[in-house]
Amino acid sequence: MAEGTFGNPQVIEEEVDILIIGGGMAACGAAFEIGQWTEAAKAKGHNIKVKLVDKAAMDRSGAVAMGLSAINTYVGENDPADYVRYVRNDLMGITREDLVYDVGRHVDDSVHHFEEWGLPVWKQPGDESKPLTQGGKPVRSGKWQIMINGESYKWIVAEAAKKALGMENIRERVFIVRLVNDKNDPNRVAGAAGFSVRDNTLYIYKFKACLLVCGGAVNVFRPRSVGEGSGRAWYPVWNAGSTYAMAAECGAELTMMENRFVPARFKDGYGPVGAWFLLFKAKVMNGAGEDYNATHGHIIKDEKRFGKYGQGIPGTCLRNHIMLEEMRAGRGPIIMDTPTALANLAKNMTPKEVQHLLAEAWEDFLDMTIAQCGIWAGENIEPDKKPSEIMPTEPYLLGSHAGCAGIWVSGPTDVGAPKEWSWGYRSMTTVKGLFTAGDGVGASGHKFSSGSHAEGRIAAKGMIKFVMDNKDHKPEMARTAPELVDEIYRPVKTYLEHKNYTTAIDINPNYITPKMLQFRLQKIMDEYCAGVSTYYQTNAKLLEICEAKLEMLKEDSLKMRAKDLHELLRAWENYHRILAAEAHMKHIQFREETRYPGYYYRADFNYIDDENWKCFVNSKYDRNTKKWECKKVPYVQLVK
Repeated sequence: MAEGTFGNPQVIEEEVDILIIGGGMAACGAAFEIGQWTEAAKAKGHNIKVKLVDKAAMDRSGAVAMGLSAINTYVGENDPADYVRYVRNDLMGITREDLVYDVGRHVDDSVHHFEEWGLPVWKQPGDESKPLTQGGKPVRSGKWQIMINGESYKWIVAEAAKKALGMENIRERVFIVRLVNDKNDPNRVAGAAGFSVRDNTLYIYKFKACLLVCGGAVNVFRPRSVGEGSGRAWYPVWNAGSTYAMAAECGAELTMMENRFVPARFKDGYGPVGAWFLLFKAKVMNGAGEDYNATHGHIIKDEKRFGKYGQGIPGTCLRNHIMLEEMRAGRGPIIMDTPTALANLAKNMTPKEVQHLLAEAWEDFLDMTIAQCGIWAGENIEPDKKPSEIMPTEPYLLGSHAGCAGIWVSGPTDVGAPKEWSWGYRSMTTVKGLFTAGDGVGASGHKFSSGSHAEGRIAAKGMIKFVMDNKDHKPEMARTAPELVDEIYRPVKTYLEHKNYTTAIDINPNYITPKMLQFRLQKIMDEYCAGVSTYYQTNAKLLEICEAKLEMLKEDSLKMRAKDLHELLRAWENYHRILAAEAHMKHIQFREETRYPGYYYRADFNYIDDENWKCFVNSKYDRNTKKWECKKVPYVQLVK
């Protein structure tokens, strides 16, 4: 078989100083920031080579790909310490406050750059032409959120990143699937390997430092919308948990992987509700037409079950809990009263202003979740005339939105954090040379798009310092190119070996299709690890069954086929999803309490237990034994 054919890929090897894996907001932040530091190093006689590899295309890669109608983290006139308090409250009292504060004090600079690059930021009347840097007051939809016209948000940010890094240093449409440790130091990363999704080429990179920023994980659980809507998700479907899986296999310590985000969204279309709540001041009702937060919101005041967390402003998960209790009590459906909200706003508006308001109500979805507009059109819903149902979605694993699953990283040294929270290089994981940002950083949620960009910039500086301190280091990969080819192309070889066994290509006792395996994973996680079918409930016995089924699934995954490059991509996304799912399950199994009611419930420990569990749960995966080890890490409050 000739080199460069489907079963025998051409192998291209390249050595760089820094490899950036991913193309979302964090990757763009790093790419933008790193340019100026490489130039400074060059002036001192050090030529630092940087490469960015993205499995998609940077213009529309990552969670902001479709667009966004708001920047959810802009500190502005607020105090970064208040931002820490907000994040801590929403994450039920546990967060790496050093990391959150660091984002809070740096995030505005990224937002100012966005505006400078051309992103339209809504301004208060009279300030329309005044930039944020000159005192222009943004239109806020909440204390931390500002409104934008963001249909080209990612395009604008990616353009700046590409200009800074140079297109010659960017390779798109290559899916990195394996990190490789250093031959001489098992706790050091030395290389990465992946394949082109456009031609039969395998790429292997050797490096001194790597930024792993491939987003969070979606489609781990069975979606609420199945059949016709099975491809829909609130979070981008191409986020496959690659960040968590590759880091874990490399030996990096994970943290708070039990946490998940279950957003309340417009039913079936997954359209976001944030702007409707915050900007349009819409209220939600139960099936009886009651404002259930007013009539039944007292249920979260139960101190025996929820401690102090239901006494003040409830976190996102507790607001979900009230909604789910309404459904369990038979008082559904949950309805967002969009007509009343728009009518109230229109009372003091001119007809022209009303028309503009309606346009913005639609645009909120056209630049974020187009499927929602399709649902409204298909069901003859005009939001100014007819309300819509909302429901919690299936769970997602992420570290940048209202969740905090991710990797344990080194934090800043100047905010009074424990010494063990910092080991010399900001944003580096517990594996030498491996850095992360955005969804990759655990125990630090609510950074959103702007904070992920800022975190990428912070990580870039840490990587430059690491490379300069290790400029004489010669990375040696613990695995050879032929070994990597054999492993990565295993689904292809499985297909080529067995494809003629049956006449029906998808029915074969010798292999399983990636789609079939994904359905099995989703069913396991949904039914045993607190998905929508159990109202997000699980217990020790269900988790025990989940663990056993995931073990069998991992065995069966070795028999996945890939009949083309697209299926090879889907197969490797599944490998990553399974490991991310397993980490999530092991953490829930270890934490014997319900820390996030409304996101998931340990029915056998259905209460918050601050006395025993107000701590981080960290884990480490042993690639050789395929086993996980979880441990408690003390939580330390830095901001009073």
